Amino acid sequence: MSDTSRVRTTFPLVCPHCEKPTLATVTSEARGGGVNEPLYLLELAECGNCFDPFLLIEENYGDEWDGDPLVIWPKQQRPLSLNVPEALRREHEEARQCFSSKTYTATAVMVRRTLEGVCLDQGMASSGGRPTPLFKMLEQMKDEGKIDGQLFEWAQELRVLGNQGAHFTGTSVSREDAADGLALAEALLDYLYVFSAQFTAFKARRAKAKEDGQDSSSD
Repeated sequence: MSDTSRVRTTFPLVCPHCEKPTLATVTSEARGGGVNEPLYLLELAECGNCFDPFLLIEENYGDEWDGDPLVIWPKQQRPLSLNVPEALRREHEEARQCFSSKTYTATAVMVRRTLEGVCLDQGMASSGGRPTPLFKMLEQMKDEGKIDGQLFEWAQELRVLGNQGAHFTGTSVSREDAADGLALAEALLDYLYVFSAQFTAFKARRAKAKEDGQDSSSD
């Protein structure tokens, strides 16, 4: 195993504090693990933009650190809204956990499961006792106006990414594709279960205000 210190080493990433691309500089480190667990390297680093500190971890499964440090503090993921059905929140959370564990192919598979769960929750159930292919369910959601053209395109790309993860092709899912898949799946959940509900409530509130003579839109 390499004993080279990481102190003063820089890594390109997005700062969890200021959320800007930066070169993070490692200021100190500590090593642990071994015997029944992988070796790990904890790295205290600071952002090159805002200079706030954060904690990184690298793991060693052979004779070198993996070179892909993961931010473990502060937490970067916001919880999904409780408006999203619990079963879908569980699926998406498992996808997040796969990503945190750097199992990017598994992340894509869980994103696809989340997408399938969305279709079923939206009433795109199979008919005649035979399961409906996911791409057909997505087309049905678009035809019924539940998702628009762009969201349909996003969802189809997530389906294709999930298929890549689910079938052995000799090509693994990249970190970047897994991260984008998570973000797009979250955007789809927000649109269907948070923003749509919020807009419906907004319209109902505006309609009631108009009935009560409180609407000044004609001024």
